Amino acid sequence: MLNEILARRVLIVLGKGGVGKSTVSAALAKLATLSDARTLIMECDARAPLAATFGVEPSFVPTQVAHNLDLMTLDGRAALEEYLRLVVPGRVLLKAVFSSRLYQFFVQAAPGLRELMMLGKIFYDAAKTDAKLPGRRIIIVDAPASGQAMSLLKMPTAAVSTFGDSVVGKEARNISRMLRDRRNCAIVQVTTADSLSISETIETHAQLSKLHLAPAAVLFNRMPSSEFGADDITALTNRGAPRSHKKDLDHLAELAKSELTRVVEARKALAKIRTETGGPVLEIPEHSGISGIKLIDRLAAELAHYRENESVPRAAHRH
Repeated sequence: MLNEILARRVLIVLGKGGVGKSTVSAALAKLATLSDARTLIMECDARAPLAATFGVEPSFVPTQVAHNLDLMTLDGRAALEEYLRLVVPGRVLLKAVFSSRLYQFFVQAAPGLRELMMLGKIFYDAAKTDAKLPGRRIIIVDAPASGQAMSLLKMPTAAVSTFGDSVVGKEARNISRMLRDRRNCAIVQVTTADSLSISETIETHAQLSKLHLAPAAVLFNRMPSSEFGADDITALTNRGAPRSHKKDLDHLAELAKSELTRVVEARKALAKIRTETGGPVLEIPEHSGISGIKLIDRLAAELAHYRENESVPRAAHRH
């Protein structure tokens, strides 16, 4: 699954706020660099959490944050201005356009156009080649939270209807084709076990399928695990102990029961995701006590192990 996904040129990562989407996006990007692919993360959150994590200033210009890994903050207005620099001849005329009251009004009154230009930036960066950066390039888009991301992904279709055969309409068609090109573009959802995340993931998956943008996979993040079962808890509570320690044992047993319940509920949520989406689902283990780059590196290493196992033929893997 990961080998197939990372063979694409563009990977768009979606998920409800708080599910660890940005961390997973960065881990996928680190994984891509292990294959010597030049990788660019485009984060769509104006607060730029990944820029803060990597210790760089948010910038529309890609900044190198690790070997073979660049990061940029995708901004709709900046993308629109970059596009205008390509199509408006002459610096003097361009400066006049940017400083005009009509342009300022147009940008504020047409937020949908900024969203379209954000997708256009992804499209052009994926299509262009750079002699200074030889080899394969991958763009990983840390998309907005699911609701806003859906508005973003619907924009090309709406723009085609609105702008017709105009320049903007043609650009919208190009972007729409890119999003639906399964050879070069993949959408991945990230979820956790909490009920709101599960519901939103299933609903978003259905909406994407209706748009012919069915996700390539769901990454089930923060999957809890337990090295003990109900029998172990029973054995603990039945263990003979001094009365002075019984209260401590009972408290420990209650904590264990609560943790075991959490694991069971997470397994049910995982099964529901698999049933409702019908696509590949990859479990990403929960890690307590680490965050930031350490967590990104840990997840990237685990994903690399999963990817290596994918590459081993099944017959050979059994030995």
